[in-house]
Amino acid sequence: MSGELPTRDEQGYGQYCPISRALEVLGDRWSLLILRDLLLGSTRYNDLARGLPGLSRSLLTKRLRQFERAGLVDRVGCDYLMTESGRDLEPILFGLGAWGARWTFGEPDPAELDADLLVWWMHTRLDTADLPGRRQVFAVRFTDDARRYWIVVDRSVPSVCTTDPGYPVDVTITADVASLYQVWLGRLPLAQAQHAGRVRFSGQLGVTRRMPTVLRLSPAAGLAVPAAEEPYLRATA
Repeated sequence: MSGELPTRDEQGYGQYCPISRALEVLGDRWSLLILRDLLLGSTRYNDLARGLPGLSRSLLTKRLRQFERAGLVDRVGCDYLMTESGRDLEPILFGLGAWGARWTFGEPDPAELDADLLVWWMHTRLDTADLPGRRQVFAVRFTDDARRYWIVVDRSVPSVCTTDPGYPVDVTITADVASLYQVWLGRLPLAQAQHAGRVRFSGQLGVTRRMPTVLRLSPAAGLAVPAAEEPYLRATA
């Protein structure tokens, strides 16, 4: 023990106010993004770590323990499950996302574009219910990133491979990283991206035609303003 007193940040804000109390639980770095992924269905520690590549595992462990103590999550075996208190954060987080989509969400910075993370996000959002067979394989090829990806959906369970899994490919998705990000997040309509050749689907015709419904977008996509509409919104704000 150093004998030093805790700082104000460690003690809390020292204000009897529901906003300050909430920030003492939620205001630390990475907290809201961890809660975002929990609300979107990630329950396993390794899946949370994979979806937050800039977050150290030690800090992820610390935040999850904080959430347990605060009653936001319960640890059940290997799963972290949201409690009623945690689930009540959904409209708050998506409200924050709506604000960000309107006021801060412009063109992507190249440093924000991570092909590995994008494919990880996408792999849980493929709706293959109407496709034939028990296994579907989607290859993802980026025109500006040499890494190769395969998304395998086997009996409705998706996984990401970075080496060839050895199964026949049903559809190859080809795009530059920025274009696929912007489609995924709702800033670039898929039909527009296809028409411009920025996103292409190749493979079995019966499957490629279904890709606009198979490739479900990010849950945040409905919050984004398509880039073509931004000048109008700025002019009328």
